[in-house]
Amino acid sequence: MKTSEHASGSGARATVDIDRSDPEYRSWLKEAVRKVQADANRSADTHLLRFPLPEAWGIDLYLKDESTHPTGSLKHRLARSLFLYGLCNGWIRPGKPVIEASSGSTAVSEAYFAKLIGVPFIAVMPRTTSPEKCRLIEFHGGQCHFVDDSRTMYEQSAALAAETGGHYMDQFTYAERATDWRGNNNIAESIYQQLRLERYPEPAWIVATAGTGGTSATIARYVHYLQHDTRICVPDPENSCFFDGWTHHDPHATSDRGSRIEGIGRPRMEPSFVPGAIDRMMKVPDAASVAAVRALERAIGRKAGGSTGTGLWSAFKLIAEMVERGEQGSVVTLLCDPGDRYLDKYYSDSWLEEQGLDIAPYTAAIDDFLVTGTWPC
Repeated sequence: MKTSEHASGSGARATVDIDRSDPEYRSWLKEAVRKVQADANRSADTHLLRFPLPEAWGIDLYLKDESTHPTGSLKHRLARSLFLYGLCNGWIRPGKPVIEASSGSTAVSEAYFAKLIGVPFIAVMPRTTSPEKCRLIEFHGGQCHFVDDSRTMYEQSAALAAETGGHYMDQFTYAERATDWRGNNNIAESIYQQLRLERYPEPAWIVATAGTGGTSATIARYVHYLQHDTRICVPDPENSCFFDGWTHHDPHATSDRGSRIEGIGRPRMEPSFVPGAIDRMMKVPDAASVAAVRALERAIGRKAGGSTGTGLWSAFKLIAEMVERGEQGSVVTLLCDPGDRYLDKYYSDSWLEEQGLDIAPYTAAIDDFLVTGTWPC
């Protein structure tokens, strides 16, 4: 940093001039941004899969398969946006750690980008996070910092950043603003481009579960910006406050425990959750989420995480309503991440028993719906 004072003439006040230009840092920054942008440029778009429904219904159900990103989840898009946002704001610095409060998938993706640009990464997460996610974070060079109470993740992340001189990424604050919701190949633009040649190119509904709330905000803003008639539904799991906060217009709503459906649901109303952009919310039982994700495997041969099941259950309900009204059209939901990260949870009968979850009634309801098109009251 250079500081200098100059006087232009007799009696003139000096100009205080502080120059913080740092050619070495700017060179590092340019290379870091290039690497992150290059990752996006060499990555193909994710697939839009069809879920088989009876042809007579005249309704198409699609799943946007975000599990095919390099780090295996929807959070790859978010992590890329957050890193570009942090780099371009001058918050991420060479040699200093990036720290994140995350229940898993965001941390996996952020660890990947931290390694890509050569900075340390620390994930602050609940002790109950699946071992497979922890393994993936460490595989990408990150460290796991566990907390017993998920509600303390924010404070401990900020404290670690202050202690190390690093940057607390804070996905729950910046998710909705780091992504360009007008386009720039965001998830909403991708969905509409892939639907362009389908028989119902403008979906009646897009279903997006909420962890930070950034994805639902991006999709809703894009829909409104381009004046589509598509409506946005956000399903919420048990032990999350989003549904109550949205229903009662309460920005201070809280939950006293963490969500069993990893990656979605929060104990507080997050800054990136934008209630006014959303048309509809559903409170989905955790057992229904697990039943739906197992039904997905039976239908298309793919395992997915529990949050995919939460969205799929809601999509089934929306489609049943369309069938009842005699409407045709399309519905889109998300395949958020692969199920192999949760073999000891959502695909484990012993885990279901430990949690007191009975999926049998929900499995029967799905099986009946896929034949009759009707939905249980």
